[in-house]
Amino acid sequence: MKHLALDRPLVVFDLETTGIDPATDRIVELAALRIEPDGRRETRTRRVNPERAIPPEATAVHGIRDEDVRDAPTFRQIARSFLRWIEGADLAGFNVARFDLPLLEREMRESGLDLGRADRRIVDAMTIFHRKERRDLSAAVRFYIGREHAGAHSAAADVEAAADVLDAQLGRYEDLPRALGDLVAWIGAERGDGSERAAKFGWRDGEAVFGFGRHQGRTVADVARESPDYLRWILDADFPTEIKRVVREALARPLDGQST
Repeated sequence: MKHLALDRPLVVFDLETTGIDPATDRIVELAALRIEPDGRRETRTRRVNPERAIPPEATAVHGIRDEDVRDAPTFRQIARSFLRWIEGADLAGFNVARFDLPLLEREMRESGLDLGRADRRIVDAMTIFHRKERRDLSAAVRFYIGREHAGAHSAAADVEAAADVLDAQLGRYEDLPRALGDLVAWIGAERGDGSERAAKFGWRDGEAVFGFGRHQGRTVADVARESPDYLRWILDADFPTEIKRVVREALARPLDGQST
């Protein structure tokens, strides 16, 4: 690499999966590029049998169908060799911190292996992109409308600009739904269950209850007993501090019938 100094190998990886939930979905393709400090490179790409049907909406994104992976090995069958291949390496990618890494780590754990995340430095190029390139309203006005946002941070000017940006986005992207309800559904689908920014718990009889995700409506205590890996995934992912606090308390609480 021309600009990044490496003191040990760096593995840049990407996953194609059955869906967008790191806590439950499975890998259907794994690609990785190992870069040595001396510049040598090695690439590996492997199709993976997820041992479940690939939903049509996932196939529409990555083009991989059930028949394409029917004779491929399962992740459990390739996990150990892949772990050896990335031995001593740091990890990188785009959006890996919030999606690929938690999913890969869970797949490793379900294969009886440890990814060793604590011993690896993680570089997510998307984080750099978001921090270095402005993504505020003024930048959106400049990009979508082609003018400067006069009166930025004036509430009246901001709402006018936000309305103009929204309308310009619909004009720019023909695939965006025009009906408001459909547009809301599209935004939710693009963000998964929306938990990164909108995650919240409700309360029922003094117990925290999931207001998002696949456990919506269930108490956190029940999920801690039956699906603790889901709560551990929340702790590793990009969730609000308060959400993580409740999850930690639930995981620390002894199970029914057990003493501390």
